[in-house]
This record gives sequence, C-alpha cells and structure tokens, in this order.
Amino acid sequence: MNGMNRTRLRGLGVHVILMAGVVISVFPFYWIVVMATNTSQDIYRYPPKLWFGDNLLTNLRHLFARMDFFGSLANTMIVAVCTTVLVLFFDSLAAFAFAKYEFPGKKFFFGVLLSMYILPTQLAIIPQYEIMVQLGWLGTLKALVVPAAANAFGIFWMRQYTSTSVPDELLDAARIEGAGFFRQYWHVVLPCVRPALAFLGIYTFIGAWNDYILPLVMLVNPDKLTLQVALAQLYAGHSTDYSMVMSGVLLSVIPLVLVFTFFARGFIADATKGALR
Repeated sequence: MNGMNRTRLRGLGVHVILMAGVVISVFPFYWIVVMATNTSQDIYRYPPKLWFGDNLLTNLRHLFARMDFFGSLANTMIVAVCTTVLVLFFDSLAAFAFAKYEFPGKKFFFGVLLSMYILPTQLAIIPQYEIMVQLGWLGTLKALVVPAAANAFGIFWMRQYTSTSVPDELLDAARIEGAGFFRQYWHVVLPCVRPALAFLGIYTFIGAWNDYILPLVMLVNPDKLTLQVALAQLYAGHSTDYSMVMSGVLLSVIPLVLVFTFFARGFIADATKGALR
C-alpha cells in the first residue's frame, strides 16, 4: 500500500510540474491577448488588469490606419513560405548526398559546413549587403529569400536523420531498378525523412517569419517591409500606443500557430508510424 501511495504521489508530482510548465509556456500568449484587447492605460495600471477587455476592434482600426498591415503580412508570408520550401528542398538534397554518397572532398566540405554553422549569422550581414547591392536586389524580397535558400543547420540536421533513417538496402534496390540520384531522392529518401522535414519546416518558417535584423538592413523600400520591421516602426517612445502594437503582434502570431499546428501534426503522425514499424 505504501508503495502504491508513493507511486501515486510521484505521478501527481510529475503532473503538477507538467501543468506548471504548460502555464508558464502559455502565459505570454495569454498576456498578448489581454494587452491587445485593453487600452494602453489598462496596460500601465497597477495592479495590472489580467482579464480581457473590449477594445480590440478599436486597437485594430488604429493599427490599420497607422500601417499597411496586410501588405507587410503578404511580404512576410512570401518570404517565409519561399524560404521554407527552398530550404526543405536544398537542405534535404544536400543531406542525401552527404549521408549516402561518397565523393572527393566530402569530409572537407562537411567540415566547412560545420564551421559555417558555428559562426554567428550576423557576421555575414555586411558581405551579404554588398552582394545584394551589386546584384541590384537591395530593397526587394529576393534579398531575403535567395541567401536563405539553404543553411548549415538544416543540412546537418537532415544529414544526421537521413544517415540513420534511410536503409542502404532500399537505395540498392532502387539502383537495381534503374533509379538515378533524383529518383532515389524523391521516391525513397523523402518518404523516410518526413518527420525531420516537418521539424525543419517549423524551424525555418518561424525563423523567417520572426527575422528582424536582415529585413531591417535589406528592405530599404517602405512598400516591401516585413511585418516585424513594420511593427517596430510603430514605437514612438513614451507616447507609444502599446495596445495598438500588441493587437498587431496578436495578428502576426496567428499564422505561426496555424503553421506549427499543421507541421506538428504531420511530425507526430509520421514519427508514430516509424515507431510502429
């Protein structure tokens, strides 16, 4: 009986810890909604108002009057979607070559790739800026999409997953059937690495959506601003209408939640299938 009680207490403790983690994780999103539905005076009030208000529509009207929200949303969506699609394709393709093929300089190039992964991305901003100026792409969305079409982390992640999840016997059977490199990649490798692609898709989309530094440097055209840069321009010191800004933040979070839900469902389903095989 004592053993059963201890087991129940441990289980209860684990559930309490998990629930506390959930509350801590969800609270920032809850607080965004609270601030977006109240006024700036309510945000500064002490003790703070912890419940929803009825000022959301007013805040949204002020937001749409101050900025081209939907234009910036479209720019951000174009950058995030194009970047994610290109990263999934190029990173998985390169990972397949690194994981399953032998070629001259393979270890050297993979070492260079790892060194690029270690270096801070901010070091590449100035050279990237100069390249975009020479190409005439400064101020266009191409300056954000093309340089991000592949990245060291994605190749490393997909290479590690591909090397353990794609059996060599499947590739040998495909070669016997006359399948070339791209046919092996499309019909054999991609179905095996879908959970890794789902994770990489979530990671890439959220990173491209929330990127601030690179769009701030590259997008000198006011009509091509992404959402994060456009929202940051609403800051006006002590006179900033934070309820209006937070209503824009709330709208900008919704696509991330939808994308995460879509990709996470595929990730969990494919991972479960792999565990049952």
